[in-house]
Amino acid sequence: MSIPIVRTVAELRGTVAAWRREGLKVAVVPTMGALHDGHLSLVRAALERADRVIVTLFVNPKQFNSAADLAAYPRTEHEDAAKLAPLGAHMLYAPDGAEMYPEGFATTVSVAGVSEGLCGAYRPGHFDGVATVVAKLFLQTGADIAFFGEKDFQQLHVVRRMARDLDIPIEIVACRTVREKDGLAMSSRNARLSASERQAAPRLAAILVEAAHRLTAGAPAEDVLAEARQAILSAGYGQVEYLELRA
Repeated sequence: MSIPIVRTVAELRGTVAAWRREGLKVAVVPTMGALHDGHLSLVRAALERADRVIVTLFVNPKQFNSAADLAAYPRTEHEDAAKLAPLGAHMLYAPDGAEMYPEGFATTVSVAGVSEGLCGAYRPGHFDGVATVVAKLFLQTGADIAFFGEKDFQQLHVVRRMARDLDIPIEIVACRTVREKDGLAMSSRNARLSASERQAAPRLAAILVEAAHRLTAGAPAEDVLAEARQAILSAGYGQVEYLELRA
């Protein structure tokens, strides 16, 4: 059993048009590949809500802040396809850079407000790249519904705002973060952690959960955040870029 792999917009749209003639509901799960159980949970959720599910695989150069980070991002298309096939996903859409950004491409989608601060403050241009590629994927697939993980929470809100502002008729579904047994949120980038970094990583989630419990119990936010920041540093993290309470 294998999953069909499509590499061009023309073939993608031809297949989706045939599904539409059958009256089928189409879902899309955008990814950059290096799939893990978190991604697969999104695919399973999509299969429950739609008749046809497209998983996209495109390592988007426009959302990376450095060439080294882009080059180091894992590329595992063969393994990804093997993971998707048993689930019953209907298509793996894996265009190359020239298909997504042909010569002369000159458009950037920028979402003000929700893309500012938090991760946006440390990754200039990142969310412009995300909004641009996701808008293209929504328009290329013509999907009715899209699935994103809550792990990338700011990204989720950027995508929702973008789809709403551009009148793209698609429902955005948020799915809970999937974690390793020790609490670390699953991520394709976890493979790049050193042994010592991987050992320290689960403490982040534990510290944040404890801080959330204290805030819920009525502890002063300023004190809770200051103590949580110090706990993160003491756990082995060299720097805390931001730790903020948003309501």
